[in-house]
Amino acid sequence: MMKKWVILVFVILFGTNFGIWEANAEGGFKAEKFEYKEMQIQIMPEFDYPENWPKDEPSLLVGYYGTVINKSGTDFNGTIELPLPMKDKDFSVYLVAEFPDANKPEVQRPYKLDRNKGVLTWDPGTAIKKDEEYRFVVEYYVNPFSMKGADKSFSFQYTPQAETEKLDVIIYNPLNAKDFNIEPKTQNISKSEYGQELYHYQYTNAEKGKPLKYTASYKKEGNESSLSIISKMNPPSDENHGETATKQVAKNNGERPLINTSGAIIIGVSIIIAGIFIFLGLTFGRKSAPRKSVQKKSVKNHGSREKKAAGNAASEKKKLRIQLLNGKIDQKTYEEKIKKLM
Repeated sequence: MMKKWVILVFVILFGTNFGIWEANAEGGFKAEKFEYKEMQIQIMPEFDYPENWPKDEPSLLVGYYGTVINKSGTDFNGTIELPLPMKDKDFSVYLVAEFPDANKPEVQRPYKLDRNKGVLTWDPGTAIKKDEEYRFVVEYYVNPFSMKGADKSFSFQYTPQAETEKLDVIIYNPLNAKDFNIEPKTQNISKSEYGQELYHYQYTNAEKGKPLKYTASYKKEGNESSLSIISKMNPPSDENHGETATKQVAKNNGERPLINTSGAIIIGVSIIIAGIFIFLGLTFGRKSAPRKSVQKKSVKNHGSREKKAAGNAASEKKKLRIQLLNGKIDQKTYEEKIKKLM
């Protein structure tokens, strides 16, 4: 009799735990329940380098700027997952952020990397309400290059997690590169005032699980970043310049804007703005090694103060950059304020 009671209790407990597990699983992130209203992917070879990047190795900076809609049927207060190529060479995350308000700057979110599953996860700052939109940006560096002297090539593949109403892919031609070739071909090409070409691919109602693949090759001596090259240039000042890539493409091709005001305002829009280019080149370029000193303790304290001051200045510069991109300040005001922080 006692044995039967033990078995019955075990079955009840097991069944209860199983039910709880099922409930948790149902409340978890299911990509197909978060349809993409918009997704823009910017693929930027040798655009910039993160700190401590391997010497003499090119980098690929990739930015995902997404707007998802919660179609799960209920408010979502869980963890979002995004597959990334974590097992690829030199993979590192640069930014994970959300846009709680269209008129305010992005808010960075803490994140985790599950390298076994190959997914990046983060929790939104607040619950995503049923049928409401959620905007985010994820940027990372990776090294997918094959090289033979000055000959360089790379491939990029993206597979939509869910149905995507509007999908835009922008691939940058590195400055000082020659014989740039990309597959598949596109006629939708714009050029910045610095001569940098941007190759645009636009898709409507992109299918879930259907991969898109791009392969590019070019010749370029050395690995100097586009930001570093542009920081040494003087931008044209005539009336035909100074527009963002979005405005140029919309004007030239009459097609939908590639970047909306609440979307890709971190890097993509800023590539055509001279002041921002210079700022990015100074802020995100490789840092030189600190000078040595006889008094180690003094050096340590001095370095700490310098690091703190640099961090505060970088934060202020970033705020100014966002204000410029959102139209809250003009180019002249931006440059004047940036000079004061130098």
